[in-house]
Amino acid sequence: MRQLNAARDTVQTWQQLEKKIVELSDMATLALEENDPSLQEEIQREAEELTSQLDKLEFQLMFSDEYDDRNAILALHAGAGGTESQDWADMLTRMYLRWAERRGYQAEVLDISPGEETGIKSALIEVKGKYSYAYLKSEHGVHRLVRLSPFDADHARHTSFVLVEVLPEAESETDIHINPDELKIDTFRSSGPGGQHMQKTSSAIRITHIPTGIIVTCQSERSQHQNKESAIKVLYARLLQHESDRREAEKMKLKGKRIEAGWGNQIRSYVLHPYKMVKDHRTNYETSNATAVLDGDLDEFITAYLRSRLGEEK
Repeated sequence: MRQLNAARDTVQTWQQLEKKIVELSDMATLALEENDPSLQEEIQREAEELTSQLDKLEFQLMFSDEYDDRNAILALHAGAGGTESQDWADMLTRMYLRWAERRGYQAEVLDISPGEETGIKSALIEVKGKYSYAYLKSEHGVHRLVRLSPFDADHARHTSFVLVEVLPEAESETDIHINPDELKIDTFRSSGPGGQHMQKTSSAIRITHIPTGIIVTCQSERSQHQNKESAIKVLYARLLQHESDRREAEKMKLKGKRIEAGWGNQIRSYVLHPYKMVKDHRTNYETSNATAVLDGDLDEFITAYLRSRLGEEK
């Protein structure tokens, strides 16, 4: 039913665009026949709007992967570097929340692990909206920040790393079957700030999927039930990604080529000192407006990555 509704929406969108183009063509023909220049400005404006819609729809034709129309789950992990990396993880979390807001997507922080002094150690963000996974999969990888440290008394230049994982949201039993006997569920007290209630009750949840060893933890909600719901949602997404990675590894093995994903494989650098620049190392797209990027202006980077992927497939 989900696939049927998505297909119906796609067909209706193209049919509506076709109808608007026919109407505009008829208007232009009438204006020429009657030699009426008063309609020129209106026709020009509507033609530009339709062209913009067409470009957007043509771009979405690239979303042909199996899970591209799904919601996305972002998992951010601060790298080595303590306070510096934890602050960088906090900055990236804000960046993705702002990006989702700009696009009209719904974004919710499912779980967050605060840093010792500032920032965060890790965060889980759910982004709901059509093609949110298709767009955000371009962000999967290591993000590198270079800046003068606000936490260093000497104001020395520091380099920080954060790993961003992007998972398609699973549709529970439709995609993945989980045997309850293969789950180990532990409860514990939440750590970090969160009020006396969270720190005195065992509301935090840790779920271990025994066959794969995948562990998911959620502790940001006051209710144990809410934390368990969030943890299960993330576990389904991780198992879906695990199965996808397994199939991809088999394909790569047949091709005789294997690519290791490691912390050394940074996908993007954000330089705030001695100059300002954000550069994607996969596409070489760059901009000097680092402030706008950190405020959620990611569309040009995402578009460049998706177009490069399309070129590779061709």
